[in-house]
Amino acid sequence: MPPPAASSRSTAAAVSKPAEKTHAQKLLDKLGLRRDIDLALHLPLRYEDETCITRLADARDGETVQIEAEVTHSEVSFKPRRQLRVTVNDGSDSCILRVINFYPAHQKTLSIGARVRVRGELRGGFVAREMVHPSFKLAGGELPASLTPVYPTVAGLPQAYLRKAVPSGVARADLSETVPAEGLSQLSALFSLRESLRFLHHPTPDVALAALEDRSHPAWQRLKAEELLAQQLSQLEARRIRSAMRAPPLAPPVMRGAQCTLYEQLQERLPFRLTAAQQRVGHDIDADLQKNVPMHRLLQGDVGSGKTVVAALAAARCMDAGWQCALMAPTEILAEQHFRKLIGWLEPMGIQTAWLTGSQKAKERREALALIASGEAGLVVGTHAVIQDKVVFKNLALTIIDEQHRFGVAQRLALRSKMTADGQEPHLLMMTATPIPRTLAMSYYADLDVSTIDELPPGRTPIVTKVISDSRRDEVVERIRGQLAEGRQVYWVCPLIEESEAVDLTNATETHESLSAALPGTQVGLLHSRMPVAEKKAVMALFNAGQIGVLVSTTVIEVGVDVPNASLMVIEHAERFGLSQLHQLRGRVGRGAAASACVLLYSTGDGPRLGETARARLKAMAETQDGFEIARRDLEIRGPGEFLGARQSGAPLLRFADLATDTELLAWARALAPLMLDRHAALAQRHILRWLGGKADYLKA
Repeated sequence: MPPPAASSRSTAAAVSKPAEKTHAQKLLDKLGLRRDIDLALHLPLRYEDETCITRLADARDGETVQIEAEVTHSEVSFKPRRQLRVTVNDGSDSCILRVINFYPAHQKTLSIGARVRVRGELRGGFVAREMVHPSFKLAGGELPASLTPVYPTVAGLPQAYLRKAVPSGVARADLSETVPAEGLSQLSALFSLRESLRFLHHPTPDVALAALEDRSHPAWQRLKAEELLAQQLSQLEARRIRSAMRAPPLAPPVMRGAQCTLYEQLQERLPFRLTAAQQRVGHDIDADLQKNVPMHRLLQGDVGSGKTVVAALAAARCMDAGWQCALMAPTEILAEQHFRKLIGWLEPMGIQTAWLTGSQKAKERREALALIASGEAGLVVGTHAVIQDKVVFKNLALTIIDEQHRFGVAQRLALRSKMTADGQEPHLLMMTATPIPRTLAMSYYADLDVSTIDELPPGRTPIVTKVISDSRRDEVVERIRGQLAEGRQVYWVCPLIEESEAVDLTNATETHESLSAALPGTQVGLLHSRMPVAEKKAVMALFNAGQIGVLVSTTVIEVGVDVPNASLMVIEHAERFGLSQLHQLRGRVGRGAAASACVLLYSTGDGPRLGETARARLKAMAETQDGFEIARRDLEIRGPGEFLGARQSGAPLLRFADLATDTELLAWARALAPLMLDRHAALAQRHILRWLGGKADYLKA
């Protein structure tokens, strides 16, 4: 049962019955509207101008107008589909209204002789001008004095209900000032918060629509400034709370004679020299680990920059001090990649490493759990299985999370809670191969210390990137033959596993069959996320060994797969992938000395031309291999919400501010936040509560 129509009674009356209130509240909860301030901050998506009536004779085709006219004809038509066709005349001209989804109440309102107020887009038709599915109601009453808001909503919650509920929320909410005078003085001539909200919910018709749409109006500026301030306050408060916590200081042990620490042994045993960037970030992490304050550091570096070895050195420092370390990765393929590398480096030094995934057999899992609980396993590597309740560490002191943006807040908190030392927190190192643009680091990651590996190891070859229409598919297959003849291997990535009725894309199974037929004598492998784990491992083992020449895969190989002999990457329907994902996939080649290439196959099929967003992504890929430039462009294209992915699960994203254009407001908020926490602590808490509610808890992760 939908909420009652707000036009027929007040909001209070609309939710007076317990059953109605429960249903309406459930729908409001879906929108996150639980408090009066939540309603007040629920701003319109757009506005409709119902403040004036336009004569049909004066209206132009393609224009959205409001008319007042009399119904002269009304019928239900069944060609080309069932619809209500109504003719109206306002005395200057007539037009046809076509209502596709209609009910008896609509027919009653649009009965012959009724005078109605109709709003919609006027189009030229075969017989007469028409409006398709316009909004309409019986004429009468004064015209509104302000633009009519159109709010984000969910099924079952009509605009009429929200147009009553939201102003009621504004009236009831505590909108008293929380920004101190010294902060307001730097926001010259801005509206107060209450004035801003009242205006944005009901702007006057004389306002420039462009200023509302691009959010440059002073009312918008005030809201964006307050939102950024709440974010900076909560981030800074989280950092200060963390600085008061205690963690075990992981100082290197004192060794006698010719003995070396694990940290030193690992550096000596590595088959390569660390780059200057790896050494620099390694020193940053090492210094953090030796403090009794929990490290909370993000290690970022482009694809192939060598983050794993830096993590291994941190783990060695942890084990040198007699504590355990856990490394968690989002996929089994990536976790196993880490596991193989770390075993190769650490086992010769006598380090016991445990492996934990959801696909393990019971006996293998019991043995791993016993090693972890006893402390025999100094390093634990795995997927989400690491954070399950049955996993008990003896003395966990360092947690490392790879591709951290793929984990939600609860998962990171669960890993940190595995530490059993009373009153202490583990050190936390998060890693990402998606470099974070500076504006994001200043906002969403303001509570973190950020270390950057900004150079690639020597020997990595540049990757030539080509954007090619799939009409030239035969040329690409010929290029594959050339690579195979030289003893090289090839990836072919597809976006789907099986056919989809919604999206007509070539799937991995069909591609595997067609390439197998086109490349006789070559073993073509197939890899996708729905395969059993044992089958995935077998396929990857054959590809690693060079027995599979072409690997057809979904994005399961996006991160972690390291086959130096693979020199060509073909990405089918590249226009369907995100920019960051394309860059990650491209990073699977160019890992050896051979010249490498990435072919981005795009298709428009029989549909429209390639969209501007997809075109911008493919252009960026062809123009640069710099992960930081890719990240900057990705942020421009997608915005911060999608860019950050699951790191913000359960977290308040910026709804109003735009990090690309509101840098001055961000700088203002960053400068004011420490002053508020130091001098106006009560105001700061009220401000955080107003804007974030209980969602600020995500900062603990």
